[in-house]
Amino acid sequence: MKKLLVVSFLVLATASLFAQAKFPWVAKTTDDPDKMLPGVDPAKVTGTIVTAGSSTVYPVSEYIAEIFKEDGFTGQVSIDSIGSGAGFERFAKTGETDISNASAPMPASSYEAAKAIGRYPIEFRLGTDALAVVVSKKNTFARDITQKELAALLSTAVNWSDVRPSWPKMPVKRYIPGTDSGTFSYMAEHLFKKKAEPMLSASNVQLSEDDNVLVRGVEADQYAIGFFGFAYYLENKAKLNVLKIDGVEANAANVDAGKYPLARPLFLYSDAKIINEKPQVAAFLTYYLSNVDEALEAVGYFPAPEAEIKAAKRKLLDAMKGRY
Repeated sequence: MKKLLVVSFLVLATASLFAQAKFPWVAKTTDDPDKMLPGVDPAKVTGTIVTAGSSTVYPVSEYIAEIFKEDGFTGQVSIDSIGSGAGFERFAKTGETDISNASAPMPASSYEAAKAIGRYPIEFRLGTDALAVVVSKKNTFARDITQKELAALLSTAVNWSDVRPSWPKMPVKRYIPGTDSGTFSYMAEHLFKKKAEPMLSASNVQLSEDDNVLVRGVEADQYAIGFFGFAYYLENKAKLNVLKIDGVEANAANVDAGKYPLARPLFLYSDAKIINEKPQVAAFLTYYLSNVDEALEAVGYFPAPEAEIKAAKRKLLDAMKGRY
């Protein structure tokens, strides 16, 4: 009972503090399971929230925006799925967005560009994605692959039989995320020591920032291979097969255990000045981090380690309290 009273007191004290800090959306109760962030009353939030970036993070942000509106928000949340790199451009160079969605860490060049326009990016870890390497349901021969074989299939192999003699002597068709995508960057770093050229110079390559284009391409051709965020595989698992990597399936247990080799972190980026000058952005980020595990589960991604999500919440609190 004493513990409950202490938590209740802290929530009320936090609500009072933030109300004085001119965040009119603060509620007396909170959805945050850690009780670190103030509660949000979306019905008291007005204005526009502009986000852009990763196609992988897009469905998570879309889910959060939908429940934010269901809970009473009557403003507008725009979410452009343009790739992490293009999202960093809009946030750090042109200053068009309030929040940048990313499936790769922001590079130092973007931090420097942001400083040039008076922005100091704050990184919020939100979850973990496992990249799905997929083939068509029509593909009857590939079920698992090593990372070395995957590197060959995405670059130098002309035919499938070049990778394994038992596979057909048929050209490999490659459907790959575009170069602005954090997914592309991750694979280039992971398999090719940060070099994009091996994938870009391969034959039979189609690049697209739209994961649905990649899904349709792989689905239609038994000799195609592609990769993208696990959520897009789940949406299309009736059409696609996902390959084991080094004998390990892409699933929650293997990602949590650190066994799946193609797992990578997901992020949001914003700025303390934006958070304090636009109460709607502070409200959205607070609501986001308080409900992120629900959104990740709904989409098909995986929670961030507990320590990292708590660190993200502390950064947001510090930003709202003017500590940045």
